[in-house]
Amino acid sequence: MTLRPARLPDGYYNAALDLLDRNLEEGRGEALAVIDDAGRYSYAELTERANRFANALESLGFQREERLLLALFDTVDFPTAFLGAIKAGVIPVPVNTLLTEQDYATMLADSGARGLVVSLPLRAKFETALTQHGRQLRAVIVSGGAEASLPSLLAAAAPQHEPAATHADDFCFWLYSSGSTGSPKGAVHLHGSLMATAKLYAQPVLGIRATDRVFSAAKLFFAYGLGNALTFPFSVGATAILMAERPTPAAVAKRLVEQRPTIFYGVPTLYSLMLAGDELPPKEQLSLRLCVSAGEALPEELGKRWKQRTGVDILDGIGSTEMLHIFISNRLGDLRYGSSGRPVEGYEAKLVGEDGRPVAPGEIGDLLVAGPSCCVLYWRKREKSRETFLGVWTRTGDKYRLDEDGYWVYCGRSDDMLKVSGQYVSPFEVEAALVTHPAVLEAAVVAHYDEDRLVKPKAYVVLKEAGAGGGLEEALKVHVKGRLAPFKYPRWIEFVPELPKTATGKIQRFKLRRSG
Repeated sequence: MTLRPARLPDGYYNAALDLLDRNLEEGRGEALAVIDDAGRYSYAELTERANRFANALESLGFQREERLLLALFDTVDFPTAFLGAIKAGVIPVPVNTLLTEQDYATMLADSGARGLVVSLPLRAKFETALTQHGRQLRAVIVSGGAEASLPSLLAAAAPQHEPAATHADDFCFWLYSSGSTGSPKGAVHLHGSLMATAKLYAQPVLGIRATDRVFSAAKLFFAYGLGNALTFPFSVGATAILMAERPTPAAVAKRLVEQRPTIFYGVPTLYSLMLAGDELPPKEQLSLRLCVSAGEALPEELGKRWKQRTGVDILDGIGSTEMLHIFISNRLGDLRYGSSGRPVEGYEAKLVGEDGRPVAPGEIGDLLVAGPSCCVLYWRKREKSRETFLGVWTRTGDKYRLDEDGYWVYCGRSDDMLKVSGQYVSPFEVEAALVTHPAVLEAAVVAHYDEDRLVKPKAYVVLKEAGAGGGLEEALKVHVKGRLAPFKYPRWIEFVPELPKTATGKIQRFKLRRSG
């Protein structure tokens, strides 16, 4: 049978129809939507899979706005379940695939999810959650392997589906924050949020088009990865390359060579590791036209070295789970390494001091942002919601300054800032100075107390060659003093094998503060 694109009456809007059925209406049904480790899927095939999943949910008794927890690797089953749930009016809640049993039990309880879709290798990590909260679930659906129940559910369901008559301002999906400060929060997003990020950022800033093949090292459960590898390509009929395994330099290099993506999305840690090792393919084996970085600010030196090695610029930007994707970005033709660029058209940004008033030009302030992709609340966290969402403005928790040319320069997380000798010190600024030393792979800087209980910077450093730290401590202090104001240099340097990070690559400085 020929798949018929679904429609809704005027005044209604369903995000899944905009990302799937619109491609059928515009003649891209046979275009390649997804390449994963097991196969290739056209837009018609992916739309049918989503339809079948929506019908399966309804046959299992799922109701509008009930939550469905997704603990899925990056395969075709993720967009199948995510967009299929949205078609049915059920709210998908993707979660980090690298969490503990207790994390999953907490999220299952917090979300009140009535169902779970889980990749087979992760099934055992839900034993505690199912023991504690299994009664609330209508179904546990398994993806992948011989024990998978998802294929049989899809096979038994009808290929056409009449979508839920939702509105652009209805609850659509949740994303849990990555927990870089230690406390994940469920950010509730609307149906209109997904396409807003594509129309404001992906299409005008990246120039994404149907002929692009996109590959995101950041996973789909992360707001950054969801836009990169689902919203953005599906908004124009491009192809998403999905990888189930963790994004090691070798695994990423393999996809860059074999699948020849034209757009690659990474994080600073990954770019650094690829430059430090021997996995980065030579220029002639790449088809990239641009790269993107987010999650943490990209050090200037790192961006320049990547451009020198690959011939391709990295467009660094800042986004958040709350805002869904990047809202300040560099652009091709308007790029300044060491900055996050300028606000994306359609978003507003401002810097305020501790009194809530705008800071003077060049001064460091708290970054507030406004735009149409903002989530509406944190689930069951009323006080935190009131602290973060201030009318049209969202408090990002980031410190920035605006330089003399109008570029926005990252200065660290608000709770990471140091006040040394009465002056603010950005840990990111010190970290950026440290990684310019040829022996340093990564660095993280946090506040530490001296013998007089005064705050000074302390650095945790990962070296390119393990065990090569002899005599380097003083050399690194001198190195930083030669690049920054003297009061900013780290008074202590501890060499460590790795830095604690979230699954999305953000350094968890709160863990370093506790250990220091």
